[in-house]
Amino acid sequence: MPHPEVTIDDIRAAAARIAGQVETTPCLPSRTLSQIVGAEVFLKFENLQFTASFKERGALNKLAQLTEVQRAQGVIAVSAGNHAQGVAYHAQRLGIPAVIVMPKFTPMVKVERTRGFGAEIVLVGETLDDAREEALRIGAVRALTLVHPYDDADVIAGQGTVALEMLAQQPAIDTLVVAVGGGGLISGIATAARALRPDIVVYGVQTDRFPSMYAAFKGVDRPSQNASLAEGIAVKTPGRITQAIVREMVEDVLLVTEGDIEQSILMLLEIEKTVVEGAGAAGLAALLAHRERFAGRRVGVVLCGGNIDPMMLADIIERGMVRAGRLARIRVDIRDVPGELARTATVVARAGANVEEVAHQRAFTALPAQNAQLEMVLQTRGPEHIEQVLAELHAAGLPAQIDSY
Repeated sequence: MPHPEVTIDDIRAAAARIAGQVETTPCLPSRTLSQIVGAEVFLKFENLQFTASFKERGALNKLAQLTEVQRAQGVIAVSAGNHAQGVAYHAQRLGIPAVIVMPKFTPMVKVERTRGFGAEIVLVGETLDDAREEALRIGAVRALTLVHPYDDADVIAGQGTVALEMLAQQPAIDTLVVAVGGGGLISGIATAARALRPDIVVYGVQTDRFPSMYAAFKGVDRPSQNASLAEGIAVKTPGRITQAIVREMVEDVLLVTEGDIEQSILMLLEIEKTVVEGAGAAGLAALLAHRERFAGRRVGVVLCGGNIDPMMLADIIERGMVRAGRLARIRVDIRDVPGELARTATVVARAGANVEEVAHQRAFTALPAQNAQLEMVLQTRGPEHIEQVLAELHAAGLPAQIDSY
């Protein structure tokens, strides 16, 4: 049954309202990912929105329905990321004053990007809950309209337009996988998809560090942690409206680990040449971690956002290289005499590995005097290649061992 607060007609009206003001993002098959997970995978590239997130859809649908008085007085939103940018960008386009309340820990790059859309920024409190309290106070004093990130029928309807597009672009899809924080996106998608295709199966995905909707859906007590790579879905309390819709229309809520998300970010970068944030990779992470659920099905996965810090992305790439055996750290014992470092490097080069870093340790080692230990970080082709490098070092009389890969 349709939920009384959000219906397919609301979502169709939202689609007409925001048409031409947000991107109709592509929904494309991925042959390689399909082969890897054993399902037919279709990717919805919401990371290609102007602010790199689906959040624009719901924010714009809400803003477009304000009265003239509400527009003149302005809006307020609480967010440390994508919702902030979506509200600020479209408020600026529509000439609506916007106040965005962010916790003090919010990275300056996100603060400045949001300020660049003309919003007034208020930094307050240590957590989003602290920021929310201040936003409610400011909103009451200044008569501002709150644009909630997920627990609002107009916002949910706007997010549901993602499903209208996906099913029009790829009618064969029979399963949808959606990242869940507060639940706005999955509520809109499930409402639209189940109205159009009652047999379609919708799965939610949360990180095991922030399993709030999972706990509500399962009726269990599962506390949230302090931080997650997928900060876009790091929500400790799901919405009232969204919980009801998820219980009614979603098949199950699945959990993934931080490692699953890291692997998925890297796979999407390498295979699809697309950059996603942690939340944007959660759907693929679910396909990898719960393959039995999706075997043989035609699965639509929403890449819901692409706002990832470049330094974080660099760390994920490097860690992924280590896990794949394409970056390895080895220790080599050598005599502390001229030419031994060069000899070791020559053996490594002959084995086809490239030296990325080298440290030469004399004092902090248990080796006898006149000996030293080299710590070398090598670029390799994989685990078998690492073993080949070690074998050639041993053959040259250079004791070597793998330290990490």
